[in-house]
Amino acid sequence: MRAVLASKNAHKLEEISKIVEQFDLQLVLQSELGIDVDVEETGTTFEENSMLKARAVMEKSGLPAIADDSGLMVDALDGAPGIYSARFGGDRCHSDRERYEYLLSLLETVPEERRTARFVSVITLLYPDGSAVVARGECPGVILRAPRGENGFGYDPVFFVESDGKTMAEMAPERKNEISHRARALQALAAKLKEAERHADK
Repeated sequence: MRAVLASKNAHKLEEISKIVEQFDLQLVLQSELGIDVDVEETGTTFEENSMLKARAVMEKSGLPAIADDSGLMVDALDGAPGIYSARFGGDRCHSDRERYEYLLSLLETVPEERRTARFVSVITLLYPDGSAVVARGECPGVILRAPRGENGFGYDPVFFVESDGKTMAEMAPERKNEISHRARALQALAAKLKEAERHADK
C-alpha cells in the first residue's frame, strides 16, 4: 500500500521508509504527488500538530499519510521552546545558530544541574477511514553553555547526550539515527503496527 509523507525532506523519507516498508507501506513525498500544502500549526501539542499535518496531506492525496512534529523541550524554561522550536525567538532569530544562541542567552544563569532537556518527536499515521496510529519518542540530554560539533542541524550543537558523551552535532549520522527522538518514535510506531497486525491475524 502506498502512503504519503507530509514532508518535503528526502532524508526524512529515507529514515521513515526503512521502518514502515516492513508493514507493506511504500512511502512517497507529498511533492512527488504534486501536493504543496502549507499547514498552519495551530495545535498546542506535538500530537495535535502532527495530526493536523497528516490530515491535510491525507485529504489532498486520498492516501494514508504520515507526519512528524518535533522539537526541543527545556525543563528550566517550562518546556519551551517546545512546539515553537523552529521559530523560537520570533523575528530576532533567522537561522539555527541564532535560535540556539538565543536559547543559551536565556539559560545563562541556569546552573548545570538544571539544564536538562529532551528532544521530542510525535509521528502520526492517518488512514483515509479516520483511524490513526500515533507514536512518541524522546531523547534526554543537557544544554551546554557553548556549541560543539559540526554535524546535524537545529539545536544539535548545544544538546549533549550524556550516555554518548557527545552533542548530537558531534555524533556520526548513523549513531544519531539510532538514538534520536525520531528514531525512538519510529520504533514505537513499528511496535504499534506490529501489535495491530497481530490483532488483525486473530
